[in-house]
Amino acid sequence: MRQKRSSGTRKGVKIFLFIFIISVLGAAAYGVYYHYFMPNSEMVAVFDTGTLNLVIEGDIIISKTAPQIRDNEILIPFDVIKEYIDPYIHWDESLKKVTITTENRLIRMKTNELQAIVNNEPVELNIPVIEENGEVLVPIEFLSDFYNIEVKYVKENNVIIIDYKNRMVQTAEPITADAVMRKGPSKKYPIVYKFRLGNNKEEDNILRVFEEYDNWYKVRTSRGVIGYIEKKHVVVRWITINEIPLKDEKKAEQWKPEKGKINLVWEMMYGKRPDLNSIGKIEGLDVLSPTWFQLKDADGNLINRADATYVKWAHDNGYKVWALFSNDFQDIKMTSKFLHNADARDNAIRQILIYASLYNLDGINIDFENVYKEDKDALTQFVRELTPLLREQGLVVSIDVTIPDGSDTWSKCYDRKALGEIVDYVMLMTYDQHWATSPKAGSVAQITWVEQNLVKVLEMVPREKLLLGLPFYTRLWQEEKTDNGTIVKQAAVLSMEGSKKVVNDNTAEVVWDEESGQFYTEYEKDGKTYKLWIEDENSINLKSSLVHKYKLAGTAAWSRTYENPAVWDVLNANLKEIETYAQWKEINSQKIFVYNK
Repeated sequence: MRQKRSSGTRKGVKIFLFIFIISVLGAAAYGVYYHYFMPNSEMVAVFDTGTLNLVIEGDIIISKTAPQIRDNEILIPFDVIKEYIDPYIHWDESLKKVTITTENRLIRMKTNELQAIVNNEPVELNIPVIEENGEVLVPIEFLSDFYNIEVKYVKENNVIIIDYKNRMVQTAEPITADAVMRKGPSKKYPIVYKFRLGNNKEEDNILRVFEEYDNWYKVRTSRGVIGYIEKKHVVVRWITINEIPLKDEKKAEQWKPEKGKINLVWEMMYGKRPDLNSIGKIEGLDVLSPTWFQLKDADGNLINRADATYVKWAHDNGYKVWALFSNDFQDIKMTSKFLHNADARDNAIRQILIYASLYNLDGINIDFENVYKEDKDALTQFVRELTPLLREQGLVVSIDVTIPDGSDTWSKCYDRKALGEIVDYVMLMTYDQHWATSPKAGSVAQITWVEQNLVKVLEMVPREKLLLGLPFYTRLWQEEKTDNGTIVKQAAVLSMEGSKKVVNDNTAEVVWDEESGQFYTEYEKDGKTYKLWIEDENSINLKSSLVHKYKLAGTAAWSRTYENPAVWDVLNANLKEIETYAQWKEINSQKIFVYNK
């Protein structure tokens, strides 16, 4: 028989169970609170003050090479500058030279030399570029005005701070006593900075804001400490740092003709000067680009064919002269050596500047063709170095590029986007669709092909900088069947007048070809078949209409002496009188498809 428990015992068990449950729940509640709600009170340091630290805007920069301070001058690793400040800074390993380009400046600094060259003028340095253990360090304070950055050293934290000028920045100021900065955007992260509020506010109480989260800001103190602060603890405002840009770094205004679109023509001048009296005044023509300067050797020496009489005649007739500067199209290896040698590039640049001043030129047109695809960046670097010095002399800078599709050395050697950002104008050579040794006879530049490639390039080059290339020439194709059944094709270049002569001499039938936007003829002679896609005022009328359709800067034609007089009337009307594509369609719909023999 079981003995009954006393009521007191039962009551004691219940109390024990109640206390136990409360304890468990309390512990659980505390655990939840500690894990999810209790702020982390640990204080940690952001910087190792025994090491020189680098902060750029809102980021602590970690690199394999540390910055240095020597003789009170700050040196930053070349790779850090290239990644965070200037992607176009250039290091020439063979010459031990650093090159920096801005819109208006070309700066060269050589290792261990206390003299920089800025736009060909010597400037003294407090400390040179240094190369140690294969790493290059650059004196950043000397470059601060060129890069438009502010550089300071905070001894207390042993940190270098770099900020960009000329921009709106957001600031925050703590307004509560609980305000702290943490290592991450959560109360669970340790504290990196505590504020002291009161009447005597510290400079570090004014924070730079760099990023925004749901309830947090990523901020930085004036001493370079970076962390996160809750939004409820601060008030934010916008201010402008150094609002007025530096005078000598203002963007140069892009040259434009007094009326309408640019009408440029290249002038082949590899021999004697043309008879200027026979040219007369060409209505609507703005710019002549004679083929005067050519790279002679890998050391940057130039062939000079310039003619002061030609320049005076051009200026007297109201034309600008943008002299063409080319490489040697036939010597791709020499071009490569030149592009990879900073001293050779400097040599060529000095000569171009001297010639531009000597002959009173208005611009330089860069025409480098047949370049290795691997030299694409080197070509861009050369243009980047040449452009600011040309602009300093008030010259318009332009460059010729091919369409995007094609061979490595003809098409893929151009960084069209980068070049379009550097120069004033880009001439798109929308020819040759079918070149002299093409395995298939065809047009030099049919309208559909031209438009398709124009659209591709407009994804890389701003329309207001793009000039559409126009061919004033065509090719006469000869096809002949051989004994084994193969067909041999040969193509001879013809001017517009030469095309008419071929048609008339052979009584050839001419038909309009809608796809090419050209007249086409085909005839038999001496057992051979001849084919000709004709460039004339009709094809030029169609191509030049694309300037309005796509709102381009104008046209650039190759070359004078290949055209017939009617072409100039068409270009003058299309580029100077007509303002929109709709207007062109209304006016010109009755003027095409008439072949003038």
